[in-house]
Amino acid sequence: MSHRSIDSARLLGRIAELGAIGRDADGRLVRLAASDTEKLGRDRFVSWLEDAGLEVAVDRIGNIFGIWNGAGVGEKPIMIGSHIDTVINAGIYDGCYGVLAGLEVIETLKGQGFEPSRPIVVAAFTNEEGVRYAPDMMGSLVYSGGLDVAAALKTVGTDGTVLGDELARIGYAGPHAPGFLTPHAYVELHIEQGPVLEREGVPVGAVENLQGISWQRVTIDGDANHAGTTPISMRRDAGYAAARVITFLRDRAKASNTPTVATVGCIAFEPNAINVIPSRATFTVDLRDPDEDRLKEEENALSAFLELLSAEEGVGVSVERLARFEPVKFDQAIVRLIEAAARDRGLACKRMTSGAGHDAQMIARIAPGAMIFVPSRGGISHNPKEFTSDTDLVAGANILLDVVCRLATGELPR
Repeated sequence: MSHRSIDSARLLGRIAELGAIGRDADGRLVRLAASDTEKLGRDRFVSWLEDAGLEVAVDRIGNIFGIWNGAGVGEKPIMIGSHIDTVINAGIYDGCYGVLAGLEVIETLKGQGFEPSRPIVVAAFTNEEGVRYAPDMMGSLVYSGGLDVAAALKTVGTDGTVLGDELARIGYAGPHAPGFLTPHAYVELHIEQGPVLEREGVPVGAVENLQGISWQRVTIDGDANHAGTTPISMRRDAGYAAARVITFLRDRAKASNTPTVATVGCIAFEPNAINVIPSRATFTVDLRDPDEDRLKEEENALSAFLELLSAEEGVGVSVERLARFEPVKFDQAIVRLIEAAARDRGLACKRMTSGAGHDAQMIARIAPGAMIFVPSRGGISHNPKEFTSDTDLVAGANILLDVVCRLATGELPR
């Protein structure tokens, strides 16, 4: 096919402009879901959609859609996109790149007189990061029918706010029922957020599957007592018990020849005093594996260890499940389409597993989907040092452009 090309200056300029919206007094990028700073980002994105002549639609969970019907009114759309909410002290590419590249693809095709056989829609999903409201990937989860919208809107955030109230306050409690558009296909362009592509010198990743995720909150109850007068043998030390769980998870993952990973990312002690044995330890466990059976095996191993720990240390243990998503296998025809698009542009391409969760895994419940990755320098993400070169950003957007062209004209290799 003759190669079209996106407007690189327009794409890169918008990434920089959106990356400047939502800075706090210390210069940190903080656009938490449904916050005042995210409203500013949403407003700017909507203005770009309107400038591009797209129909703007917002659903009840706050997902934003820019719709180009073209000549395909009434057909299921090709959907592209990601999210624009961020973590605290974020980089400028995570999520935002996929949304803005999606818009750029539509503008390029419109400007070049392309006539799609079905609508093309760019989406910005609500609360992908899950920092302020749990679970993460909420907007796409609700959209795909995995979470009731009324329940999601009642979610209480870490700051005590209610998501539905905040969406209404910032003007993004939309009228459309989530799922009002069922995609013909969904493609998400994203930075890798890992080191593989950079390490191997490959500019494009065709993501064929995505790890399953298990999030749990563990609470261990012991007895507070004097740190100096209580013999070690007589302690019910919740802090020590928590440490045993952390080392168990790390040692088990390290000894495995599988891609299983385990992380304790949050921990708190009570009473949290230097000279008091902790009476309570509360911490999170994040388990991930691309194989469902292995993920269940890790969950069962943790459960058995917690039971053993309770008996050995004389502590109480309770577990709350926070989120559980099965591994996702993306549509092989679209994965091959990504590989073909890279090959046609003379770019090496690697099939990959995504270690992070993405909106694509939720939309894959209702439509064929896949993801395109571009390299992340040093594998760093969720950090202001997050960086992808302009060359790689433009290359990824052009791959997305080619894939969308082929999907929108009915091409789907088998």
